[in-house]
Amino acid sequence: MGKRLTKAEKAEGIVRVLNELYPNPEGSLQHESPYTLLIAVLLSAQCTDVRVNQVTPVLFAKADTPQKMVDLSVEEIEDVIRPCGLAPRKARAIWDLSRILLDEHCGLVPQSYEALEALPGVGHKTASVVMAQAFGVPAFPVDTHIHRLAYRWGLSSGKNVVQTERDLKRIFPSQIWNQLHLQIIFFGREYCPARGHDPHQCPICNVYGRRSLF
Repeated sequence: MGKRLTKAEKAEGIVRVLNELYPNPEGSLQHESPYTLLIAVLLSAQCTDVRVNQVTPVLFAKADTPQKMVDLSVEEIEDVIRPCGLAPRKARAIWDLSRILLDEHCGLVPQSYEALEALPGVGHKTASVVMAQAFGVPAFPVDTHIHRLAYRWGLSSGKNVVQTERDLKRIFPSQIWNQLHLQIIFFGREYCPARGHDPHQCPICNVYGRRSLF
């Protein structure tokens, strides 16, 4: 059963386990530039990274820059990205944001949360991933895996992703955020799934999990 530890003690132990399991984590979405990363992250909403990586080579062979993307029609984009789901909405967002990048940002992906989140189809999580992986800015994108695990480990109340992000940023030093958020995602997929999870067999929950898990 999980021991009664402070959040600081839990954090130290969790980081130690994650560093042993995933010493050099890298984002799983294939991309060649900040722009292609932005498009890949947008496509990953309610879709697996594996599926996105099957679709983006076809899309980027046609258009890997904002100018090439707006040269396509929304319908052409939609045809390619259909396997990712929500294709009509995502295709329109991709075309519209590409136009905005050309008109307002010289064809470049902006390096600020405010400008990124002003783009169609780009929410805070997408902006955080781009800031972290494209520009190396400390960020803590919270997806369903991180939200679930932060609650299981007693690091956040789990009320919403905004609160979870705030809590995790308060607990962990900013210099490890970009690595840590990837490590937690990978751990959630491999060891700490939403269903069929046995906390006694989990390398982190067994030591640092909430008592209510057992």
